[in-house]
Amino acid sequence: MATIDSAASPSAREWLARLVAFDTTSRHSNLALVEAVEAWLDALGVRSMRVADAAGGKANLLFSIGPEVAGGVVLSGHTDVVPVDGQAWSTDPWTLHERDGRLHGRGTADMKGFLAAGLSRVPAMLAAGLRRPVHFALSYDEEVGLLGAPSLIEALLAKVPRPALAIVGEPTGMRIVDRHKGIMGLRTTVLGHEAHSSQTHLGVSANIVATRLMGRIVEIADRLAAAPAAATGFEPPHATVTIGLVHGGTAPNILARECSFVWDIRSASPGEARAVYDEVDAYARQLQSAIRARFPDCGIATEILSDVPPLTGAGNAPALELVSRLAGTTEREVAAYVAEAGLFERAGLPTVICGPGRIAQAHQPDEYIETRQLEAAEAFMDRLVEELRT
Repeated sequence: MATIDSAASPSAREWLARLVAFDTTSRHSNLALVEAVEAWLDALGVRSMRVADAAGGKANLLFSIGPEVAGGVVLSGHTDVVPVDGQAWSTDPWTLHERDGRLHGRGTADMKGFLAAGLSRVPAMLAAGLRRPVHFALSYDEEVGLLGAPSLIEALLAKVPRPALAIVGEPTGMRIVDRHKGIMGLRTTVLGHEAHSSQTHLGVSANIVATRLMGRIVEIADRLAAAPAAATGFEPPHATVTIGLVHGGTAPNILARECSFVWDIRSASPGEARAVYDEVDAYARQLQSAIRARFPDCGIATEILSDVPPLTGAGNAPALELVSRLAGTTEREVAAYVAEAGLFERAGLPTVICGPGRIAQAHQPDEYIETRQLEAAEAFMDRLVEELRT
C-alpha cells in the first residue's frame, strides 16, 4: 500500500507517483488515499473533513489553507479512476513510469496530475500568509455518475465562508473550458410474462417491448442529429441519446420475463434533456398500458441514475478572469464530456475547467501526462499563491 512521508514536502511528480499507487478504481474504496492525505495534512497542522458515502466505504475530502474569510478559490478534483481491465498496458498501471517526456500510470491525466500539482503547493500556501483561502475539494465516484460531488459541495458551502469561484482540474491541456454538456443517465426495466416462444399469445416478451422502446429512443437521437443548434461549439453540436447496456431473457425458447437497458441523454440544455425524457416516458406509458391489459404483472419502469447539469458559462466571469491570468490565455473551449463543474455552477459558484493533461489520454491503456504539462500546472499553482497573498 502506498504511503506518504509526513515529514517531507513532496514535489508534484512525487505526489503523482504516490497518488497513482493507490488503486482508486471506482468499484473500490478510496479511503486509503484519503487517509494518507489526511495524515500528511495532520503533520502540517491542517485540519480536514471527510464527507463519507452512505456505506462509509468511500469519502470526499475537504480542507482549506488560509484565513477563514469569504472570497477563496476552490480547487476541485476527483480521486477515482476508471478500470484497467482488458487494456493492454506496457507497464504497471499503478506505478508511475517515465518514458520520452511522458509520465505513465492510471489517473495521471484524469486527474491525479491536477491533484498532485495542488498538493505539492500546500507548504508554500501555508508559508505565504494568504489573504484569501484555497479550498481543496477531493471527491469520490466522479467516473460512475458524479456521485460524491453533491454532498461535497453541500458541505463546502455549509462549513467555509462563501468562496468566490471554483476551478475544476479536468485534463484540458491547461486551456480554459467554460462550458460542458450535462448528462441524464437512466435505466429502463421492462417486465413481461413468460411463456414458450411458440405460444406468443400466452405471454409478453420483455425483449420485444424493450426493442420497441429502444427504437423510439433511436428515432429521437436521429431527429436531434438532423437538426443541431447553430454555433454551439460542441462536437457533436447536438444533444445525443445513446443506449449503452442491454440485458434480457433467459433462454432462446422462452418469452423474456425481464429486459433492462441503460441509456443516457447528453445536452447543453437541461430543458432539452428533460423533453427527451418526457417523450420516451410518454411512449413507455402507452406500451405499458397495452401489455398490462393482457397481463397485469407486466410493466415498464425507468430509474434516473444520474442527472448532472451542464456548465453553461453563465455568470462565470470572475473565474474566467482569474484563470486567464493564471493560465496565461484568454481562449475558451467547450467540452462534450460531463464534469463536476456544472454542479459547482448550479450551487452558485462561478466555475471553469482547467487542468494538466489531455482528455484524449484519459481512460486509455498506458495513460500518461506530459512532464511539461505537470510543470505548467505547478506554475499555475505558484501564480495562484501569489494572487491570493496580495
